[in-house]
Amino acid sequence: MTSPRIYWFRRDLRLSESRALAAAATGPVVPLFIIDNRLASPSGPNRARWVAESLHALNRDLDNGLVVRSGEPAAVLKELAAETGATEMYATSDFGPYGRQRDNAVRRAVAEAGLVLHFLDTPYIVAPGTVMNKTGTPFKVFTPFRKVWEEHLDLDLAPRVALDVMTAASTAEIDDLVAISRRSWPALFEGIDPVDATLPVAGEAEAHRLLSAFREHVDLYAEQRNNPGLEGTSRLSPHLKVGSIHPRSIVAATAGVGAGSAHFVSEIGWREFYADVMFHHPDSVREVFQNSTRNLEVDRDEAARERFRRWAVGETGYPMVDAGMRQLLAEGWMHNRVRMVCASFLVKHLHLDWRWGARWFMWHLIDGDVASNQHGWQWTAGTGTDAAPYHRVFNPTLQAERFDPDGEYIAKYIPELRTQPAKLRTAPGGGDGLFAAPGYVAPMIDAGVERDEALRRFAVARGVESA
Repeated sequence: MTSPRIYWFRRDLRLSESRALAAAATGPVVPLFIIDNRLASPSGPNRARWVAESLHALNRDLDNGLVVRSGEPAAVLKELAAETGATEMYATSDFGPYGRQRDNAVRRAVAEAGLVLHFLDTPYIVAPGTVMNKTGTPFKVFTPFRKVWEEHLDLDLAPRVALDVMTAASTAEIDDLVAISRRSWPALFEGIDPVDATLPVAGEAEAHRLLSAFREHVDLYAEQRNNPGLEGTSRLSPHLKVGSIHPRSIVAATAGVGAGSAHFVSEIGWREFYADVMFHHPDSVREVFQNSTRNLEVDRDEAARERFRRWAVGETGYPMVDAGMRQLLAEGWMHNRVRMVCASFLVKHLHLDWRWGARWFMWHLIDGDVASNQHGWQWTAGTGTDAAPYHRVFNPTLQAERFDPDGEYIAKYIPELRTQPAKLRTAPGGGDGLFAAPGYVAPMIDAGVERDEALRRFAVARGVESA
């Protein structure tokens, strides 16, 4: 009889389009998920619940054969190998800073016990570290990266595997993830009450249903993707986060389908670009990418923390910002255009550290991917991968008028504005004077004044760097 292989599920909670799982499935497979406190503690309850729901869906697909254990990964793997007689283990490669360090250590540790751990494939279409410019160095700007990235696209899909599942005892519960995440409410968030979001349906089947539905109108993506009041996006980002679908499957299904498909594929490219930037510059998840902005003045006093609190709970008086922040609390997700508006407001109108906002997003987003989140924040803040972005300051009112002209998105998340005329829903305070919206907060700042202050601070920071 062929000895069993342990398959270590991580960011690949699916049975189809999984090259690493297909390699393991040539013999009996012990499917394993390890609850790693280093990852569970900082996740935030929303993302922990999303991972848990995705694991429950995977377990159902495995006829309740998923083994769940908690602890240090190398110890768990060696213990399970001793119980099952497995000598080989498989997993999809991880390219994050912690994941790479962990996997190198685990591979060495199990090798000392005579076990072989194979890391195959990647959660991306093109593995981070692959795309280089003509001088052999990584790209720092997206557009030239995308052109070379497209030359490397490999859309050869692996079929869904028929697993011969070998059962073993679980020593932990899937929902332990949620309990761990609830123990560590960050000090930065003190004074803000936690809110449990209403999450979407999880699992591989739902991911493919969403993909099929989106494929029918992907040709409209370019014109609808920036309007948060429309269902113009795929809503697949939470599934990409946990790997209930692979980006190869998404691009293979949508590339060339309609006029908007090129724009959509480009958005997948942004995800892979940011993963590549993090691969080459792991410190960029915490430190500014542009040296010229290292001396940028930000506010950190008690007044700043109060501004952060009002922003976090959607009480700024700027409807597009407040609608986005309330959507985040309600759903654990936010429309991408609105993410940029909310991020710009925090950094360039409230003069707060981008890391504060990035932390709040990562705590609440069910699609919270560290590379995309941190670098997306840096792009908006003017500290990241962009040629000269510090001049870019999103006007929250003009953004609302352009992308939510009837205030439909705003009215959905701000009930105080539902009875207001459409043209007033996008205005600061939802209108003023006799037209003020009852119950809605007045604008907390003058956006024009604070925009000028932001540009002054950036000019000073860049002058200090060049002096």
